[in-house]
Amino acid sequence: MLLTVSGPPGSGKSTTAEGLADAFGLEHVSGGDIFRELAAERDLTPLEFNKLAEEDGQIDRVLDRRLREIAVERDDLVLESRLAGWLAGEHANFRIWLDAPLDVRAARIADREGKSVEQAGTETRARAGSEAQRYDEYYGIDIGDLTIYDLTINTARWSTDGIIDMLATAIEDYDPEADEGKQPITDVSYDF
Repeated sequence: MLLTVSGPPGSGKSTTAEGLADAFGLEHVSGGDIFRELAAERDLTPLEFNKLAEEDGQIDRVLDRRLREIAVERDDLVLESRLAGWLAGEHANFRIWLDAPLDVRAARIADREGKSVEQAGTETRARAGSEAQRYDEYYGIDIGDLTIYDLTINTARWSTDGIIDMLATAIEDYDPEADEGKQPITDVSYDF
């Protein structure tokens, strides 16, 4: 089984992906972990690598190519990244999008990174605009198009355990034989 968990910063992707991996005995592969591996391969810190990525579009493409290869070649995992649902495409059994209002996400990021909520909100808003533009430019992906996802959840409405329980129930109750609504990924160019 291949599950994807996607969403903007502060939406709870990592926590939810880890919880689903534990619930179903699956491996958890994080886009953030892959990013840190790529940085280490170049003997850079993640912060140094992130600054380099802002200037070099190939870094995004290398990360996305790795995530796509994992989705195509492997099974029994939860793949987590902003684009995981798009990159896994038809290989995913279940694609999940998590979100929360910006003020909630900013507060979570501020708490996690030790910065003000205002700063986290400003940075998160700017990052979202930059990423949306790059995803469209690189691959023709409209990150705001949520029609490819099987479930979208506002993570500000439930506890972490409640969200994982809800998703586990949906995944356990899923019957591929009765599935009439799997959304294919079309009009995307995986130009890595």
